[in-house]
Amino acid sequence: RFSLEGGESTIVAMDELIRVAGGLGAQEIVIGMAHRGRLNVLVNTLGKSPSMLFSEFEGKAAADLTAGDVKYHMGFSSDVMSPGGPMHLTLAFNPSHLEIINPVVEGSVYARQVRRKDTDRNQVIPVLIHGDAAVAGQGVNQEMLNFSQTRGYGTGGTVHIVVNNQIGFTTSDPRDYRSSLYCTDIFKMVEAPIFHVNGDDPEAVAFVTQLAVEFRQEFKKDVVVDIICFRKLGHNEQDEPMVTQPLMYRSIQKHPGTRKLYADRLVAEGTCAADEPERMIAEYREHLDQGQLLSNPVLPGHNRQFSVDWTPFLKRPYTDDADTAIPVQEIQRLGERLATIPATFALHSRVKKIIDDRAAMARGDAPLDWGMGENLAYASLLAQGYPVRLSGEDVGRGTFFHRHAVLHDQKRERWDEGIYKPLDHIQDGQAGFQCFDSVLSEEAVLAFEYGYSTTEPNELVVWEAQFGDFVNGAQVVIDQFISSGEAKWGRLSGLVMMLPHGYEGQGPEHSSCRPERFMNLAAENNWQVCVPTTPAQVFHLLRRQIIRKLRKPLIIVTPKSLLRHKEAISTIDELAHGTFQTVIPEVEALDPKKVKRVVLCQGKIYYELAAHRREHQITDTALVRIEQIYPFPADAFAAAINQFPHAKEIVWCQEEPRNQGAWYWLASRQHLVNVLGTKRKLLLVSRPASASPAVGYYAKHNAQQKAVLDNAFGPIQDTTPQTPN
Repeated sequence: RFSLEGGESTIVAMDELIRVAGGLGAQEIVIGMAHRGRLNVLVNTLGKSPSMLFSEFEGKAAADLTAGDVKYHMGFSSDVMSPGGPMHLTLAFNPSHLEIINPVVEGSVYARQVRRKDTDRNQVIPVLIHGDAAVAGQGVNQEMLNFSQTRGYGTGGTVHIVVNNQIGFTTSDPRDYRSSLYCTDIFKMVEAPIFHVNGDDPEAVAFVTQLAVEFRQEFKKDVVVDIICFRKLGHNEQDEPMVTQPLMYRSIQKHPGTRKLYADRLVAEGTCAADEPERMIAEYREHLDQGQLLSNPVLPGHNRQFSVDWTPFLKRPYTDDADTAIPVQEIQRLGERLATIPATFALHSRVKKIIDDRAAMARGDAPLDWGMGENLAYASLLAQGYPVRLSGEDVGRGTFFHRHAVLHDQKRERWDEGIYKPLDHIQDGQAGFQCFDSVLSEEAVLAFEYGYSTTEPNELVVWEAQFGDFVNGAQVVIDQFISSGEAKWGRLSGLVMMLPHGYEGQGPEHSSCRPERFMNLAAENNWQVCVPTTPAQVFHLLRRQIIRKLRKPLIIVTPKSLLRHKEAISTIDELAHGTFQTVIPEVEALDPKKVKRVVLCQGKIYYELAAHRREHQITDTALVRIEQIYPFPADAFAAAINQFPHAKEIVWCQEEPRNQGAWYWLASRQHLVNVLGTKRKLLLVSRPASASPAVGYYAKHNAQQKAVLDNAFGPIQDTTPQTPN
């Protein structure tokens, strides 16, 4: 299936790449490729047992995977010998979405280089095998090439191999292939050398591959080997290429094949006896029939120095429990370090005010705000030996001016000087802190961070969207990797996604991270979706993510206006003695006997509801915050609700339109009803159902927001049934 016939020289290129790279100091190669030739690479390059592959052809499922995947998506790793010593090979798991694996590989390679302290980028090489139509057609490649030489994402150059069989699936007219002359023209944007080579000449392919690897190791930049070849068979076993490419396939039918051409050449040169090629083929096929390799390149039982033990994280039952508290004295020490800036470093006046405020917070003279709570989480993890990586657009400062993990000297004379990161100066011997403002990209950068997180389980890896609304630019990464990678491939990831969200009148593209989409993908405890509303909550949530021996992606619906809200504050004591609360029950001293209604909510709407209740002196309505929406905390929710046994009305209040947000998921999964039973009425307060996430007119936004608040406490005319229509 997805045969490599016509492009067999790809295997020659891979063999030569491993040989040359090993001789030049490389110790690991991470490979990303699609389906074409994948089974061939698995067996002949990585040494996967044919018997294992044949078992997969028979459809035998791995017992430890809830879903599994087709055989030509599965990854594999092995150790083989090279002229420089053992070489670890990894073929990344991938979906059918062509080229999307590429930035995932780059992230994995970067993590391996960090682990090895390979600052010269010499020991781990990324290798990406492309198809000619996909390499030019998929925009993720442009995003990836754009960050290929940046500090936070550059891996010291990638060796690209294009299996250029001159066909784009069923595109029959060359005028429809692309707008450039060569499919590899995209690589000109990074001035990568491009070697076009005849796939019918294996020795020429080997030569240019050697040249490409030597270039990469010397100059640490991308390089391309474009193997001009053909596709002997159809796209798969059901495809008949003559239907759409009759001219091309009349020529292909007359072609003897690369192997036959090269065999005849060797015989003509006297290198092989006349019958030797056929004997070699027969011997190879005999071994395949027995499920064996003719020559197995794998080093059995090789122990790698830089391997990571994932055993502590495997097959762990889900739990919300984690000891995330740290002593008051340590919090104050960390806070003092966060607020200590070199005397000669000139801060911007607005930033200086924030740093001075943090010093007061550390002394206990002021409550903690969101930025301080988040930075204290990172500082405490670094002090405990857990590295932290923070990535995304504007993450150093924070889109909303709250984080300031990277400070800028206002009097610097050079653009590459005058940077100070307080989190780099927590204590001697601390873990490493990485903070990089990314290129303007969601898809490739998020894929990169996913790849990094699947390679390094002992590091907190955080990607933050500039606005949560923009995360759908990376939807394929969320769908094919983050939400389903564990079910399909058994790949664990502790990646954190921070998605700023909140209805503040900024219009359809600056209001919603589309939480309904994350809820729709939630199943089998595949990830966590949380909406923290206090600095203490985000502090404990971030610490829980790495301290717990559980690696599940964490989606944090983060605030915008709450970052400086006068009531969204915490005390040092809440950090020192608290934990992440999946549900925050009513915090006011209401008389349980008088409470007739309980309003359930998430995010910043809580503070608006609380202000409305206070302003109107309402005493018969309790407010309960659901801070973790998935996995749904049924026990904590029941405990919060049962404080008010006389409340017959339970209201789910959300800012989002009725058809968005968490409501439909909660109702369809019966999470609320299962706890409430049938004696209490479950009602909905929200914006009306809408095709757009939010309105664009500020006056209309205010009117809708007022209606939500009024309805939450007043008569609800539009009641909602127990399950959605």
